[in-house]
Amino acid sequence: MSADRVTQQIKGLRAPQGIGFAPESNRLAVANDQDGSVRLYDGTSLRQTARIDLKDDADNVRYDASSRRFWVGYGEGGLAEIDLENGVEIADVKLESRPESFQLETSGNRIFVNLPGAGYVGVVDRQAGKLTSKFTLKGARANFPMALDEANRRLFVGCRSPAELLVLDTETGKTMASVDIVGDTDDLFYDATNRRIYVSGGEGRVTVIRQTSPDMYEVAGQVATAAGARTSFFVPGTQTLYVAVPHRPKQGPEIRVFKVPPTK
Repeated sequence: MSADRVTQQIKGLRAPQGIGFAPESNRLAVANDQDGSVRLYDGTSLRQTARIDLKDDADNVRYDASSRRFWVGYGEGGLAEIDLENGVEIADVKLESRPESFQLETSGNRIFVNLPGAGYVGVVDRQAGKLTSKFTLKGARANFPMALDEANRRLFVGCRSPAELLVLDTETGKTMASVDIVGDTDDLFYDATNRRIYVSGGEGRVTVIRQTSPDMYEVAGQVATAAGARTSFFVPGTQTLYVAVPHRPKQGPEIRVFKVPPTK
C-alpha cells in the first residue's frame, strides 16, 4: 500500500460499477454496467472463476458473511443473491425502481436499499426474498448513497435534492436528524471508531460530519477534492479514505488518499 502503484489489473470488463470481496473464500466480485454481468475472480491470481448474467446494469455489490453470498443491485428493480461457491444466481428480489446503494444488517435478515425512483428506502427480508416495508423520506429526494450504524439503529441516507444527509431510525423509518452536505453525493461511510460520517460529492468536497449522539450531528469540516470526485471508499482498518478523481478538461484521472485523524 505504501508504494502507491498498480501491481495487477483485470482487463476486459464492461464499465465496472461495483466490487465485493469474500475473505473466507478469497473471491472477488465485479459488477458490470454495460453487459449486466457479475464476474467472480480468485482473489490471488485474479483468474475468472464464474460469470453470472443479470442482463442489465449490474451495479452495487455487498457481501453477506453469514451466508457467504453476494448481493447485487441491478437493472430497473432487482436484487440478486449469488452463490459464490457455485457461481450461480440463487434468488432474485423484485423492487419498484432501480436500486442504488444498499446495506445488509449483520444481526438480522434485513437489507436497506435506496430506491430514488420510488422516493423511499426499501426494507427487504433476505430470507423471505421480498420487500417488507418502506421508509418514506421527509423533505429530500434523490437518495443515492447509504451507510448503517447498526449498533445505534441508525441509517444514513445521502440525498441530492436538496443536498442533505438524513438519519433514519432503522426500526420505525422515522427521520431523526438532517444535515447539509456536499452537492451531487454518490458515496458515504460511517466511521464507528471516530463516530464520523464521510460524504463525497461531485461538487468537489468531502463533508465530514461528527456524531455526538445517535440523534445529534454537526458538520466538522469540508475537505476539498476535485470536480466530479463523488466516488470514494473508506477502509476502517487503516483509517484511510480514497477518493476517485475523474478525467476532466483541466484535471487528470487520479486516486487521492486521505488519512483520517483520530478523534481528540
